[in-house]
Amino acid sequence: MISRVKYLLILSLATLCAPAFGANPARPGTINYIEGSALVAGQPVTQKSVGTVSLDPGQVLSTEQGHAEVLLTPGIYLRLDDDSTVKMLSPDLTLTQLELQKGRAAVEVDEIHPQNDVQILEAGVPTQLLKTGLYEFNANDDTAAVFKGKAASLVAPNKWVTIKGGHQLALTEGPGAKSQHFDQNAAKDELYNWSSLRSEYLSEANGQISASYAGSAAGWYWDPWLYGYTFVGPYPFYSPFGWGFYPFGYYGYYGGIGYYGRGGHYYRGGGYHGHGYVGSRGSFGGGFHGGGFAGGGFHGGGGGGGHR
Repeated sequence: MISRVKYLLILSLATLCAPAFGANPARPGTINYIEGSALVAGQPVTQKSVGTVSLDPGQVLSTEQGHAEVLLTPGIYLRLDDDSTVKMLSPDLTLTQLELQKGRAAVEVDEIHPQNDVQILEAGVPTQLLKTGLYEFNANDDTAAVFKGKAASLVAPNKWVTIKGGHQLALTEGPGAKSQHFDQNAAKDELYNWSSLRSEYLSEANGQISASYAGSAAGWYWDPWLYGYTFVGPYPFYSPFGWGFYPFGYYGYYGGIGYYGRGGHYYRGGGYHGHGYVGSRGSFGGGFHGGGFAGGGFHGGGGGGGHR
């Protein structure tokens, strides 16, 4: 069990490190992670430049033997496969548009608002992401696939085709295009697994720092241990891969020493808005147990076996 002294030290360090990075706030197009070889505008991107390099309109991010993760609007990550290229068209919060020119990209959407217009252009066809979920784009065969969520592709003037979860669309079929079911289990390849691993790491980062931002607005927050940004939302949620994200992290905000557990399982019970959280490596429910916001507050609780 982590001591209260160590907990307070973690929060203090996180708080101190965040403002120091405030000169480079995250925005759509910020490079959040690289693995292997990646280039922006033909120049190598190193791990030290993560969080400080962003794609401007017209700039291209490419990978060779490697991967790259790009922040879009808060709560949305684009992950580029190896031997792939993506071009930033518009980095605005109300219109975030990128073009996949080569290879493949996965997009994890953990939070999206009606005011966000997030589009991936492929084969000249824009696909708008409409709901939280997981999406994959493949410029090798010009398809857009939805593992979870909902998207719509503009396949002809004024002709949008909806793509629901478990379906994919051939983007070059024109006005008569229809989405087709695909085998999600067979599609869970190296890019999918790498995206899941990145989502797990970001969940851990959320747990490390989110308590220090309790009461702050939802958004990207810097984790000095992960050396990258993670998303802190206004409420608990799970990523499309099942990893838990919470607004108060590992600890119940007052008196709690609870551990949320990676890949958590959600269950009804006492706690935050009448719910608790149990993870594969421990219990978060202790953090928010005992009366919720009133009549006992956010009350402590310990680790626990947990399960998925």
